[in-house]
Amino acid sequence: MDTQTDAVPPAGASVPVAADPASTVTPATNADDLAPDTGQRFDRARTTRFGVGFFAYGLLWIIGLQIVAAVLLPQRLKDIGVASPETLLGSISAVTAIVSLVSNLVFGNFSDRTRSRFGRRAPWILAGGILGGVTLLAIGLLSDATLITIVYCVCMVGLNMMLAPAVAVLSDRVPGKLRGTMSAFYGAGLSAGAPLGSLVGTLFIGATGASVPGFVLAGALMAFSAVLALVIWPRERSARDLPPAPSTLKDVLASFRPPRNAPDFYLAFGGRLFMLVSYQMIMAYQLYIVQDHLGQTTEESAATIATMSVILLVVSLVGAVVAGPVSDVIGRRKLPVVLSSVMFAVGIAMPWIMPTTLGMYLFAGIAGLGYGIYTSVDQALNVDVLPNQEEAGKDLGILNLSTTAGQTVGPLITSSLVVATGSYSLVFPVAIVAALLGALAIVRIRSVH
Repeated sequence: MDTQTDAVPPAGASVPVAADPASTVTPATNADDLAPDTGQRFDRARTTRFGVGFFAYGLLWIIGLQIVAAVLLPQRLKDIGVASPETLLGSISAVTAIVSLVSNLVFGNFSDRTRSRFGRRAPWILAGGILGGVTLLAIGLLSDATLITIVYCVCMVGLNMMLAPAVAVLSDRVPGKLRGTMSAFYGAGLSAGAPLGSLVGTLFIGATGASVPGFVLAGALMAFSAVLALVIWPRERSARDLPPAPSTLKDVLASFRPPRNAPDFYLAFGGRLFMLVSYQMIMAYQLYIVQDHLGQTTEESAATIATMSVILLVVSLVGAVVAGPVSDVIGRRKLPVVLSSVMFAVGIAMPWIMPTTLGMYLFAGIAGLGYGIYTSVDQALNVDVLPNQEEAGKDLGILNLSTTAGQTVGPLITSSLVVATGSYSLVFPVAIVAALLGALAIVRIRSVH
């Protein structure tokens, strides 16, 4: 772990020129070229460590979560004899997403206010990873639906305790001109990890249902993601020299206040919300879609999802790796996000038009590429629209509410439509409309190109 602990420059003070030629700052240097926490340029080693750290972090936690959320949890609900697992899965998604919504905002704000010698973000990232990992593992040991829901809620607390501060690192420590690239590393990890998680999850489904070792692996990966990121990233400087955060009850409550006079911030919120609604409407129900919409058996559906996962892995990884650096080079965030949202909508149309295995594979290829591009650039766009960098954790927590709200609303819409119509016929067009509304919201942003 890097032992560098840079002194904190007073607010408004000029940053002294560094002796290291790799990080020398000249008066003409654009602020977007400099790290917000040190006022220095990134050298190659620092850039590599952050890039590798973001990739490994995103890859590991999403693999762990998807092993359970996409495959083992739906199968576990069937294993314990739940009468309507689709409806229960929607209810669990709704409850846990509300928990995620609150905890993301709370821990993002708390990390802004933390003044530990280990920094503002690191303690929360480590604690959240461990809590999330332990509880994700525990789900596989439970056979009561109520207990599974409660423990999954605690898992979401841990996950968001880790996620909100980690995403704020982009704002705290990465120069503006590298945020697209770093967001691409993170997005590539998420894009590769999500289908890998589904693929790995299918390996733990046998004749007796979902096996416990799958849950053990999932929990270990989530916990290890936090540890590995903190080891790879350069050490966060101490926050003890920062001005103390006001600590009265009134101040704490006021610190949760959403930004005012920031229309682009809320358009970015809306864009992500609609996109995540669209994403969760399909991806949270992919096992049931393959089994019920296509009519495949458990064994056939496992093979189909495994193939889809490989397709998603390849195309989303390509999209994520390419889009972020290209976004930095061309200096544009909106165009890749809008195009990726439209591409995702086109992908959803495939199994709607062709309710076959080929339709699902086309969905994986087209929508997977679109979502890979989206994940690599949208996070950078969100950082760029922040109205106050000093409150990055809290404001990114608010923006991340769109993710958890999408996780809530998407499965609920799917569940409601399936219950009302007895099929998935309306799920696809509604998901398409949601993706296009997300693109429209991004188009209306004015402060970011």
